[in-house]
Amino acid sequence: MERTIVFPDRVLNYQYEIKDVKNINIRIRPDMSVYVSSNIHTDFSQVEKVLLEKKEYICKALDNYAEMHKYASVERDYINGESFRLLGKDLRLKVTVGDKNFVDTDGLYLFLSVKKDEYDVKKRLIEQWYQKTCCEEIGNICREMYRFFEKYSIDFPVIRYRSMISRWGSCQPKRKVLTFNRRLIEMPKICIEYVVLHEFVHFLQADHSKRFYALMTMFMPDWESRAQLLEKEGVQGILC
Repeated sequence: MERTIVFPDRVLNYQYEIKDVKNINIRIRPDMSVYVSSNIHTDFSQVEKVLLEKKEYICKALDNYAEMHKYASVERDYINGESFRLLGKDLRLKVTVGDKNFVDTDGLYLFLSVKKDEYDVKKRLIEQWYQKTCCEEIGNICREMYRFFEKYSIDFPVIRYRSMISRWGSCQPKRKVLTFNRRLIEMPKICIEYVVLHEFVHFLQADHSKRFYALMTMFMPDWESRAQLLEKEGVQGILC
């Protein structure tokens, strides 16, 4: 059933279900829908009390998803002066028409040379360059991080990249696959290292238990500050 709760600065609509669960559960999905469930013995006033207690978490998650959708839908014109982000730095696009197609950067500018000044050509070249750079940079970080895990008899995983709205990365321990959001290449390197470590640790601990975070701290004592920087620099994503 659909329910509404009024926070001091926000009205929240959510879907409420009575299920065979022990606790009051709150699920916030990438489409910004909110689902709440509890067992039949839970008084509804207790449900609303929990929602009020979790207001900050709920609103922050909804705002993050809204921001991620906004960034995901940005349309580029691929013209001089447009800003592109790489490893935490903003690059200004410089477009020239020349005798060959290529993309390069000096750390300040993103140089795009095309034989024909056509939108589709520029878009394809930039996207291919980002994909190649993403594979190289994140791949290198994965290989560096693997040195910490090789001694645990963990095979080097298959590394995949794809567009994701709500996640920076994910791990499939049984399939030995790590998947990273293509937009991760826009974030500072220390943030990428944090995401890569997070996913590698899942080969040792599948869930986000106390042991998981103890392992994170053992491998990367400053992981919390990196996580905060990732949230500040970009848009908060979920790590699984």
